[in-house]
Amino acid sequence: MAAEVRPFLRWAGSKRKLVPRLSEYWDDQYKRYVEPFAGSSCLFLALQPECGLLADNNRDLIATYEVVKESPEALYRSLVALPRNKSTYYHERSRDPARLSEFDRAVRFVYLNRNCFNGIYRTNKDGHFNVPFSADRTGAYFTLNELIECSRVLQNAELRAWDFGTTLRYVKEGDFVYLDPPFAVSRRRVFREYGVRPFDIDDVDRLGTHLRKIADRGADFLVSYADSSEARELARPWRWRRVPVRRHIAGFGEARKRAYELMITNIDRELVANEP
Repeated sequence: MAAEVRPFLRWAGSKRKLVPRLSEYWDDQYKRYVEPFAGSSCLFLALQPECGLLADNNRDLIATYEVVKESPEALYRSLVALPRNKSTYYHERSRDPARLSEFDRAVRFVYLNRNCFNGIYRTNKDGHFNVPFSADRTGAYFTLNELIECSRVLQNAELRAWDFGTTLRYVKEGDFVYLDPPFAVSRRRVFREYGVRPFDIDDVDRLGTHLRKIADRGADFLVSYADSSEARELARPWRWRRVPVRRHIAGFGEARKRAYELMITNIDRELVANEP
């Protein structure tokens, strides 16, 4: 496998630290990689499949991927030309993306993502991005070469601004489907505010129905979900394992606690036998 390509976006709930475990489920014999909750696409970028479908109901996210795919150098030059300070941040946040070109919307999206608090994507009821500026802990930008590498991998991806249900209707025999939805958990608060129409409790049953359809079509799936009664019910017909993760939403490092997620799959291998 080629060297891992790092995602250029910060993303709440990113599975980047779990990529080594997630990669165990992948096989180069799959015909296509499908991801209906794209987020930072860290697993897709790490695996670098020859054919992929990346989708998300966040239209600005998918439009940004399109620009990175076609014009990484121009986006990078425009991004680094913007000062990383509070006044510039709030000026960019106040701009109406509907009045911007697709390219300028993408620059704005990446700038806000890389300079906001904890890499959170959150909008108000009107769909306006409302995450505050972060004066520190944002880290250095990716390099131009790193963005060009992301662009190279994205050449193999079809990009769609779709609801997950729409995306999963296009799953075919031989596909590998990775699903990492925002966690809807009834008994405790888990960050899941990724847009105007977030994944909700009612969507868990819908997801379960789609998992059965994916398996019936001769495709394989892998789901990441916070260990909860919802996840346990979702996992009941399938193989699963419980893995520790560290949450990255709390404002300070010492408040970031270890939690657990279930990896749920229909893949029949010893490595994915059920674990308590």
